[in-house]
Amino acid sequence: MATALPAAFVHQHSARDQVWLDNLPGFVEDYLDRWDLRPDGPAGHGMGSLVLPVRRADGTPAALKIGRVIEENEGEAAVLRAWNGDGAVRLLAEDHDRRVLLLERLDHTRPLSTMEDEWAALDVLVELLGRISAVPPPAGLRRLGDVAAAMLEDVPRLPDPAERALLDTCAGVVREIVDEPGEQLLHWDLHQGNVLASLPDSGREPWLVIDPEPLVGDLGFDLMSALADRWDEVVASGDVAGVVRRRFDVMTDGLGLDRQRAYGWTLARVLQNCLWDVEDGEPELNAAQVAIGQTLIAAYDR
Repeated sequence: MATALPAAFVHQHSARDQVWLDNLPGFVEDYLDRWDLRPDGPAGHGMGSLVLPVRRADGTPAALKIGRVIEENEGEAAVLRAWNGDGAVRLLAEDHDRRVLLLERLDHTRPLSTMEDEWAALDVLVELLGRISAVPPPAGLRRLGDVAAAMLEDVPRLPDPAERALLDTCAGVVREIVDEPGEQLLHWDLHQGNVLASLPDSGREPWLVIDPEPLVGDLGFDLMSALADRWDEVVASGDVAGVVRRRFDVMTDGLGLDRQRAYGWTLARVLQNCLWDVEDGEPELNAAQVAIGQTLIAAYDR
């Protein structure tokens, strides 16, 4: 029986890769047979991949992940092998050419964002980020220096004066540091939704990282996703700037980062996200990115 694709996933991908979407049920059946797996629940999905809970031949729970062949997931399997399950989901099998991974099963209903104490959750994320970034990067990964240089090639002059000033300031800071991009292994999207609880009785540590979009560079570039976590709660606090500064301080202290350098590479991430907004035709820049950028500029701009 063909695997039922989630309706939201179909809607998300039908406009940009209908051929891949049409072939996806056949890919699933192929790998169920190839790796001797049986479905163990309805398929779920992330932003770019279908994830099907399965059982291996010996009954062990696992997850079959099939993603589109895109640049962002090029090094995912190599990085998961390098992490070897230390603070991250274990890779059990892979087909690199089709971006198909067999992963250990985690509890997708319990991301780190379900932890009630947001500061305890941030401490968990910081500890995991420190561990996974300390692993030597596998060969062949994209490099932050190239990504940053490409961003600076065409910074738009936005009509809104505040937005234009933000992008100009970010670009100016990035130009000062673009030649010192760093050499650490970056996740690139480590927010609390990309940290899941391990299964009960699995013998694994409580929280594990998933879904790297690997990059080699300065660890300051990896702070943004966590700075923007639970943004509704940040806004509801009534002190957006205070919460952003506290998060930034907790992360830079916990990771042992030079705060001024981390400021620069965080602004590089603000610039990247804002450029994506412009490219996507958004009528205005994302409010969280603007607030984080303006808060850090007010605190650290020299």
